[in-house]
Amino acid sequence: MLAPPPHHPEGRLTSALPSDQVGAAARDDGGARVVRTRFRAHDHSLTSRSLDQAVVAADQLGRGLALMGRGRDRRPDVVVATAPALPTIGAGLALGRALRRPVVVEMRDAWPDLLAPADVMRTRATGAGLCRLAAGAAVTGLTRAQRSADHVVTTTDSFARVLAGRGISASAIGNGVSDDLLPVFHPPPLDRARLRVLYLGTTGRSQHLSTALEAAARARALGVDVALRIVGSGSDQPRLRALARNLALDVELTGRVPRTAVGTHYAWADTAVVMLRDWPPFRWTVPSKLYEILAVGRHVSASVDGEAADLVRASRGGHVVPPQDPAALADLWARLAADRRLLDVGGRPRAWVLEHAHHDLLARRYLALLETVVAG
Repeated sequence: MLAPPPHHPEGRLTSALPSDQVGAAARDDGGARVVRTRFRAHDHSLTSRSLDQAVVAADQLGRGLALMGRGRDRRPDVVVATAPALPTIGAGLALGRALRRPVVVEMRDAWPDLLAPADVMRTRATGAGLCRLAAGAAVTGLTRAQRSADHVVTTTDSFARVLAGRGISASAIGNGVSDDLLPVFHPPPLDRARLRVLYLGTTGRSQHLSTALEAAARARALGVDVALRIVGSGSDQPRLRALARNLALDVELTGRVPRTAVGTHYAWADTAVVMLRDWPPFRWTVPSKLYEILAVGRHVSASVDGEAADLVRASRGGHVVPPQDPAALADLWARLAADRRLLDVGGRPRAWVLEHAHHDLLARRYLALLETVVAG
């Protein structure tokens, strides 16, 4: 694996381990050899993050050629390029062509379709016409790259179908859970007066967590006592703090926490909220944190649409409301507070995740797919 040192989302190195430094090569717990590439410290701006991703991709290609291009016995069977970092796709395709090996592109997000609603090309320094040209070129380039790959892997069936409709060879292997699951937590008590709502994950534009804050304010107006805890970091953190002050809400923003502390927050919560913006590409997206929430037996307040909403209903893990609809979310929390028996989801969601989204199952499917690509 050719990957940068851990530096997301802060944009700076977050580990002092020797194995996590630039140029280090070490085996991970699964036996894979992880080679750490160069990276560029960045802030939350698009330009800064894009420059970092370009530096990483260039070093991935350079180190890949140096490590694997000297003899046929050193070459891999297949190159897998994993993106949300879009320049990695180019690095993977170039490395695969240089090594004369098939390339699988793995799309962790619904690119290029997210370019239009996210408006990622808009900056103060460019005009609307130039933005449209840049966005159009990016869409064309990403689609061409996906078609150039021997196969594309997505995290949802719905996005795989979208790509297949464009003549791209694609299939889905979703996110999931592993054997180091957090314990199953007992249902929250029936006699608690306050409804405890947890959000755990990235606090960025895609999540639009202001919906949760506005829902908490509306619930308060309905007479519901809601305590909202947001655990995580991202570009929207300052905006959320300002909105919480303006709404005079009881909101706790903790920032990022160690993995070992996550269980404490699940134990505190009555329901865990999962949300995405009301953008068409997010109908083809399932937040990876959703699988974990279902696995630990905590009720889900899902402010999502499409495949993520279908998953919550199929697993019977909670309740679904439309995305970016604070009134509907507030009404749901009022129902949960009025009848706390609704918060007890039982063992069904965990059983569903273990049957459909366990990492061992996903790994077997992925291995079978890679063998098919190599044989082809």
